[in-house]
Amino acid sequence: MGLNNKIKSLIFACCCVVTIAALAGFASSRQNEKKCEKVSITIDNEYNNYFIGEEEVRDLLTREGERKLEGLPNQQIDLKNLEKRIEAHSFVKEAEVFKALDGTIQVSIKQNRPIARIIRPDQDVYIDAEGNMLPLSDRYTARVIPITKTQSGRPFGRDFFQDSTGRAYLSLLRFIENDQFWKAQLAQMHIDEKGKVTFLPQVGEHTIEFGKPNEAEQKFKKLMVFYKEVLPVMGWDKYKRVNVEYEDQIICE
Repeated sequence: MGLNNKIKSLIFACCCVVTIAALAGFASSRQNEKKCEKVSITIDNEYNNYFIGEEEVRDLLTREGERKLEGLPNQQIDLKNLEKRIEAHSFVKEAEVFKALDGTIQVSIKQNRPIARIIRPDQDVYIDAEGNMLPLSDRYTARVIPITKTQSGRPFGRDFFQDSTGRAYLSLLRFIENDQFWKAQLAQMHIDEKGKVTFLPQVGEHTIEFGKPNEAEQKFKKLMVFYKEVLPVMGWDKYKRVNVEYEDQIICE
């Protein structure tokens, strides 16, 4: 290819880039001039619960109706600010706000999901899978395991599940939440002054002595042996306590 042809190709390429940039700028300008036609809100419902509703989201977006989005030019709508406003809600895990080509503001919300309920003398709270405390909701009561704690031990403060000791309990709760059988069977969890865990079951009169919140998978395997092989033979009311705390042992009394 000659020098002139190379120069022509380079000029042509530069013209194409300039043209594309101009078209993009024009499209962006036209998009900014468009007005918001409506707001469409989608809230995930994976677990069939709504801790935040569409009306609450609209209040967050419009500051309790003071600044409606419908009719506003796109250039006056700060999407990142709207996302931050929604994510400030306790039960919102993630929020995405974006403009559709038809002028609609799309709002997509992923909720925080409680995995346990902390029973406290002052006020009960939920915790989510990250160990964050959430307030109770007027909209929905989560069917999660309640937890009590001996008052002489470390209190259920906001940081309880955040250090290495507390996160061991959180891992145990995650295990229960992700296992359909134990989630349905365990009615209550208690932490004593030594940090040991006991459970009360939905079915049966026995207490499950679990010990420290470690080796959850191995302990629940032993407990499953008790449920599948011992109780059907001996009867559900035969034992008052079953202990799976110690390695390679199941103690039934």
